[in-house]
Amino acid sequence: MNVSVLTSSDVTKKVFNKDELFILDVRNENDFNTWKIEGENFEYLNVPYFELLDGIEEIAGEIPTNKEVLVVCAKEGSSVMVAEMLSEAGINVSYLKGGMKAWSEHLEPVKIGNLNDGGEIYQFVRIGKGCLSYMVVSEGEAAVIDSTRMTDIYLDFAESMGTKIKHVFDTHLHADHISGGRTIAEKNRAAYWLPPKDATEVNFDYRPLEQGNDVTIGNTSIKIAALYSPGHTIGSTSFIVDNKYLLSGDNLFIDSIGRPDLAGKSEDWVGDLRTTLYKRYRELSEDLIVLPAHFMIIDELNEDGSVAKKLGELFAKNHGLNIHDENEFSKLVTENLPPQPNAYQEIRETNMGKINPNLEKQREMEIGPNRCAVR
Repeated sequence: MNVSVLTSSDVTKKVFNKDELFILDVRNENDFNTWKIEGENFEYLNVPYFELLDGIEEIAGEIPTNKEVLVVCAKEGSSVMVAEMLSEAGINVSYLKGGMKAWSEHLEPVKIGNLNDGGEIYQFVRIGKGCLSYMVVSEGEAAVIDSTRMTDIYLDFAESMGTKIKHVFDTHLHADHISGGRTIAEKNRAAYWLPPKDATEVNFDYRPLEQGNDVTIGNTSIKIAALYSPGHTIGSTSFIVDNKYLLSGDNLFIDSIGRPDLAGKSEDWVGDLRTTLYKRYRELSEDLIVLPAHFMIIDELNEDGSVAKKLGELFAKNHGLNIHDENEFSKLVTENLPPQPNAYQEIRETNMGKINPNLEKQREMEIGPNRCAVR
């Protein structure tokens, strides 16, 4: 039998479609338990590669014959070998091209909707990392918000749309992934915007993103209005796009809220986070569609793979928005937090321009799940 190959895009579509898939993950147990490919109807078997060097006879009976089978490893090589052994045993099997390294870097564009005076907004779902970034397109111009370091997909997407990237924004100084904002801005001679309170230590020029900034994209009245909303960081800034969408950065997610501790300031910033969530956002229209910078769990994806909900629905259902006791809220966001993101201090320094690690080091720094949220 021939061994098939599935790309990260292929697997992402299976996640979106809620397809069945059996995954044999041959990484070590700790890596698997920390971070794996997630899907609503996925089943898993984790057997480290080194336990299969002498053959797959001991696990052959655990591999289903009535489901699609995918072998996954860190970089691809080990999964190819195991998949070939399974194929020789008569099992239809595929392996993941590029392994978990490729899974971590894949971005899937999803159209969120049309804008009032023409134009569109797209969400880029980094399915393996939980990162969400955006492109607003209108009349041949585009703005990119919270981009990842995989910049080519934004550049290629803009070119395919016949648009020129004019503005690039980061809602805050990211600590869990390396921003591609400066790179995109440099390649397009675009303006790069960053909240000044998050940029006190940066080593590059930028435009200060402050409340009241109003950037028009294209020749229409699609405006990106900045809303100062500290909490996750002291400079965190949300965006209201076209009076229809609220890009909430890492303050508010669909099923959770942001954590204020990634710059070592949790006690100082917990009050800011509560004010943003319970006062600033409460003053906004409940009909605004919230578009966060991350998702935490696969259940937050909509049927089309997008991550978006109306603000009013989040006020009704998101536990983090319904904690009336301030002390209880403070404990939620400062105690019993999930582990901090891998290499988050180095990531912050990279985003400040203080260090410039090579590509392999950047990949290593970002490995792992989203850890920007508490719930």
